[in-house]
Amino acid sequence: MHELIIIGAGPAGLAASIYASRYKIGHIVIGNMFNGSLPKAHLIENWPGEKSIKGSDLVAKFFEHAKSLGAEVIQEEIAGVKKEGGGFSVRTNVNKVYQAKTVLITVGTSHRKLNIPGEEEFLGKGVSYCAVCDAPFFKNKTVAVAGGSSSAAMSATMLTEHAAKVYVIYRGECLRCEPIMLERMQKNPKIEIVYNTNITKVTGQRKVESIEIDKEYNGQKSIKVDGLFIEIGSVPSISLIKELGVNTEHDFIVIDQSCATNIKGVFAAGDVTTGSNGLRQVVTAVSEGAIAVTSIYKLLKGG
Repeated sequence: MHELIIIGAGPAGLAASIYASRYKIGHIVIGNMFNGSLPKAHLIENWPGEKSIKGSDLVAKFFEHAKSLGAEVIQEEIAGVKKEGGGFSVRTNVNKVYQAKTVLITVGTSHRKLNIPGEEEFLGKGVSYCAVCDAPFFKNKTVAVAGGSSSAAMSATMLTEHAAKVYVIYRGECLRCEPIMLERMQKNPKIEIVYNTNITKVTGQRKVESIEIDKEYNGQKSIKVDGLFIEIGSVPSISLIKELGVNTEHDFIVIDQSCATNIKGVFAAGDVTTGSNGLRQVVTAVSEGAIAVTSIYKLLKGG
């Protein structure tokens, strides 16, 4: 039986592994480090020590650091977690079962959907949730980005490196992105921002050809586009751990200042939690990962 199983191989999970190795806590990390949102980020410009770095490069650095300290990272998907005897059992998608005295949940979040007609139908045929992954397919084409956050602004700016035209469709009166990102967008001649507007439907034959909107724009209630990138936030990925009985708030795992949940031996860190005043950034995920493992060390040592 391991002392600790870290579920999730993103920034929180890998940072936790680094601290666990330093505390000499016997542990494993289960998860795919390229499944999270960080590897899909075009550029990270608020990580101390790196003025600008690709998300995939930053997570690779985290991974190499954890591995250098002896971490075992198992690239499997979690199928279930349950309390068993004096510890916990974690089952994966290949029907393997791992056991540990404590569990740290760092599963992060998944993309929020618009839930409109055509969204599922045209997924992979013009609809995408990852500009980093799919932008090159839209060279010299017209695309739209749904959303008004910093991730939407970053995706729109990056898309201009390939697309001829980028519409940013946002339901509010002003974008919620960082001011420096808004400034970049306003200066970019390829970007056109459409405020106070919702996308109601994605249409086309074999691929995306247009989006329908809930108010007129240039005299029309539709905009011709070749692709739609959806950047409207994320939701916690906690469906597989609900059987543990951890308390949640709006589907985020409730933690205290030690990153402990209401279940003894179960801790959580990163974007999936209610911690860090709701600031879901790489720097806070790493911080919570470190705090959680320090708390786990104290619990294991009877402190």
